[in-house]
Amino acid sequence: MSSGDEIRNERIKKLELLKDAGMEAYPSHTARDTSVSEFLGQFEELEKSGGTKIIAGRVMSLRGQGGIVFADVFDGTTKMQLVYQKEGADEQMFQLFEKAVDIGDFVEVSGTAYRTKRGVLSMHVGSWKMLAKSLSPIPSEWFGIKDEETTLRQRYLDILLNPETRAMFERRSKFWQAIREFLLARNFLEVETPVLESSPGGADARPFITHHNALDIDVYLRISAGELWQKRLLIAGFPKVFEIGRIFRNEGQSREHLQDYTQLETYEAFSDMEKGMEFTKDLYRHIAKEVYGKYTFEIGDFTVDLADEWGTIDYCGEIQKRFGVDPISCSEDEAIQAVRDAQINVGEELNKARAIDHLWKSVRKSIQGPAFLVNQPAYLEPLAKRSSNPEIVERMQVLLAGSEMSKGFSELNDPLDQRARFEEQQMMRDAGDDEAQRLDEDYVKAMEYGMPPAFGFGLSERLFAFLENRPAHEAQLFPLLRPKKENL
Repeated sequence: MSSGDEIRNERIKKLELLKDAGMEAYPSHTARDTSVSEFLGQFEELEKSGGTKIIAGRVMSLRGQGGIVFADVFDGTTKMQLVYQKEGADEQMFQLFEKAVDIGDFVEVSGTAYRTKRGVLSMHVGSWKMLAKSLSPIPSEWFGIKDEETTLRQRYLDILLNPETRAMFERRSKFWQAIREFLLARNFLEVETPVLESSPGGADARPFITHHNALDIDVYLRISAGELWQKRLLIAGFPKVFEIGRIFRNEGQSREHLQDYTQLETYEAFSDMEKGMEFTKDLYRHIAKEVYGKYTFEIGDFTVDLADEWGTIDYCGEIQKRFGVDPISCSEDEAIQAVRDAQINVGEELNKARAIDHLWKSVRKSIQGPAFLVNQPAYLEPLAKRSSNPEIVERMQVLLAGSEMSKGFSELNDPLDQRARFEEQQMMRDAGDDEAQRLDEDYVKAMEYGMPPAFGFGLSERLFAFLENRPAHEAQLFPLLRPKKENL
């Protein structure tokens, strides 16, 4: 029997002690009337008045000293010391506390403000009851959890014991709240679009597929936060819309990539890429100020200042400068040969679009940013409007610390051009490129009723992970992991 099993068995025995004393181990009601942080905030007033308050929280430490017990409790707001003295207390209840309460238990405590000889603000315990008896011991606060896989599988313990982890997820909440406030203040309408789609669109990605039993059809988990649906809403007459939602991509996992994650997408009628670049800078700086109170971040080997001037980088020019091939005029064979000459490990069959994309990914690794990447070939972006040069599109991407953080473009609103580009993408799919986009007949039909010129923009939680300088999976509360194999 393991030590963990022995501890669990001992704690189960303590359930009987509670039961024999007439105390429930898992009651449904608590008389808690104040939080720990509120109690400490009112401490001087309570100290003077002698008023009694009732708190509730988890026991994080226990220390016995003769006829006195010290315990630290944490209720999610902050931590506070309890002082429980045998003298003057109900002897049976004091002994029950000593025998039945363990680190990890949730307790309710009634008491008064008490300042120790060392000046520690505490609660002097008058009475107590069990709220939830813990059967498994939590790791020591002093050591916590060191194994990375365990921190991800038992994130609840990591958050409980690691103030840095807890603070990160509080910032994550503020991150999305700041974005939402930024958009609502500019009169954007928040919407919800389908997560299950009969045809996935709005991005170049491999979808997850499942079967809808009621309709007896195969459906896909969406690969974008409703891009084609939100543009239908522009057609419907809403001038500004956005969605913050989960998207799913059945692709590889890396420090920057996850299969399911949260993404923002916004669409603004009567705007374009140039206006959108100013919108994007304002949004990034708003996030930095509201969430972090600063504009400069250490990300990997880079130092990035969002308050600095944002440069502009030419996509085709950088690739031609580095590899000697023009993404517009080169042939497919020339693009593929450039990848081979650069000894870039791709792990997939290449066509021109994929080869050029791999060349660019090699270039971007050394770019600090913040900067806007512009002038991408039209064959890489089937949903963006062509620029004055019809071979390139009005698309910008934000570059930070060697990676792409977000994307925006002047939306293609010509239904004939859109159909032609969808058909080209469909030909790429038919030739084996399973990340090429599908021909969405219904979307093209909607466009034929007239879609206003617009700027579309997308940003994912990758930005949050970068600002935290952490791998993407560490910045998620509960990242997907392979089931753990139990020892037989």
